[in-house]
Order: sequence, then C-alpha cells, then structure tokens
Amino acid sequence: MSRHTAGAEVALARVMAHCGGDPAEAMGYLSSAIAAAPHHPDAYAVIAELRQSASAATTAFVEGARSPGGLAAQAFLMFLDDDMDDAALTIGTITGFAPTVAWATAPWFGDPRFLTSVSAEALAEAAMRTMDYGHPLDTDDVRERFRPWFHAIETVSTRHPRPESLARMAILLRACGLIPASLALCDKADAVERTMLTEVVRGGTWRRIGDLEQAAAAFERATELDPTNWSLYLDLADIRADQGDFAAAVELTDRGLAHGPTEITLRAARAAYRTRLAGSAADLADLVEMAPQLPNAGYRNLLIDQACDGPNLPADLVVAARNVRES
Repeated sequence: MSRHTAGAEVALARVMAHCGGDPAEAMGYLSSAIAAAPHHPDAYAVIAELRQSASAATTAFVEGARSPGGLAAQAFLMFLDDDMDDAALTIGTITGFAPTVAWATAPWFGDPRFLTSVSAEALAEAAMRTMDYGHPLDTDDVRERFRPWFHAIETVSTRHPRPESLARMAILLRACGLIPASLALCDKADAVERTMLTEVVRGGTWRRIGDLEQAAAAFERATELDPTNWSLYLDLADIRADQGDFAAAVELTDRGLAHGPTEITLRAARAAYRTRLAGSAADLADLVEMAPQLPNAGYRNLLIDQACDGPNLPADLVVAARNVRES
C-alpha cells in the first residue's frame, strides 16, 4: 500500500470516527494506514483522539487485534498509557514477523518519553523477538529500516547499562552485520560487570567473522565464569574442531560430560570427534545410534561428516552413517 493510499485510509478513519459514528471501523482503517506508512504521524494523531473520545471502542479493537497493523496500533495505545515495556515487546514481535516493514519508524518509538522510560530488559527482549522468524537481517535495506532500533539500543544501553540486556541487544547488532558495534556493546557490558552471556555473545560474533582464536578465547573466559555449564564446553569443542584440533575437541567434550553426562548432543559430539581423531569404529557406531535423537539436523549432519573423515573406518559403517545423514 502506498503512502497516498495510507492517507486515504486516515481520511476514511476520520469520517468514521467523527461522522459515521463507528470508532471500531475507524481503528481498522488506521491500522491499515500504519501498516502502509508506519512513520507517518497522521494515523497516530487520530488514534490519540479516539482514545479520548471513544476509549471503550479503541480498547475493544486492540483486544481483538491480530494483524500486524492492528498490533502496531495496539503498541501505540500502550505508549499512550505509559506502558513502554509492552509497547516495545509488541513492536519487536511484529518486526520479527514482518521485517520488510519499518515498524519502528513509528514516531513514538523514537520519542524521548519512550526512550527514557522503556527498561533495558524489555528493549533487549524486543530486540530478540525481531529475530524470532529467522529472516535475514544482514542487508542494507534491513539496516536502513532498523535505524530506530539501533538508536534505541544506543540510548537505553547508555541510560541503563545492564550487562545481560546489553549482551542480548548485541546479538541483534550482530545479526544486522554491525560487528564493531556488537563487540563495542559487549565491552560496555563488561565495564559494568563481566558475565558469561557477554562472553558467549562476543565469542559468537568473532566466530561469525571467522576469527576462531578470538572466539575460542571468549568461550574459555565464559567457562571460567560458569565452569559447570556443559554447553560452553560443547561450543568451545566445536570451535577447536573447526580449527582441526580434534584432540582438544575430545578433551573439551569430556570436560562437558562431567557436568552434563546425559546430554545427547554433547555425547554425540564426543563420539564424532573421537572417531575423527582416532578412527574409532565403536564411537562411529555410537554416533549412528544417537544421530536420530539429535534435535538439530544441521548439526547432526556436520558431526557425521566430520566423523566419516576419520582414518581407517569400516566402509559399511561409514555407509550407515551417511544413510542417517540423508534420512
């Protein structure tokens, strides 16, 4: 829908609100106008008027809102009611569902009243919700649409630098390809307090750009901060495997199993890395048995590929492993 059409929707809404006597229908037109041009102020002005003149009707509309435009209107009403955290969460949800629309260009999202009131925890959760549907965010178009998010993150992280919230915000910056900004936000979190999550986010960022040694160093620091977390040893083992150091990968999975002895993914990784290192047929057989239980098919296939490159493995067992991979 064009901006011109959005203007027509607002005009219809004004008629319905003031002449037609149907505020609920007016809200429908306004929701469509916001979906067409989230940055344009007119629809929000009419919604604010309706909030004053027909509060019950606007409340009933938003309670039944299901479309992204309807939810965006709902977020604005939350803003009007000073419910800044829920407003942010709602925008995060619809952004994740439909990131091709610049929902955060809504005037209220950049309003000082919002930016000085929304909590760091809510903005961090909202930022995470923008990634819920797995849409690619590392493009120029997305970065342009997400400018208000970046501004909000900068403002709120400075006003209220809670380390875990900053680390979660840094994940969105990384997803959008803003690597230096993501790492800088991790550094800002460290200046308040070092946390395991910050090191994990930093390590994931270094890994994304191919600096495996920096990534490994970050995960090593994470294990120092949370030495009983088995998943950290698995992450670090995977990095060492990427570097071709399967002896270190085996040792790290052994360390992880001391804290998560029944974790199927960790056990499968250990079997794969032992097979790759020493050509252990018994470990490959264990991997074949465990593979169907692994929740992540991509990771399962990666482990099978690495294991099947082990030395002197029985051909029939390799075939069995490949068959599991293709299933």
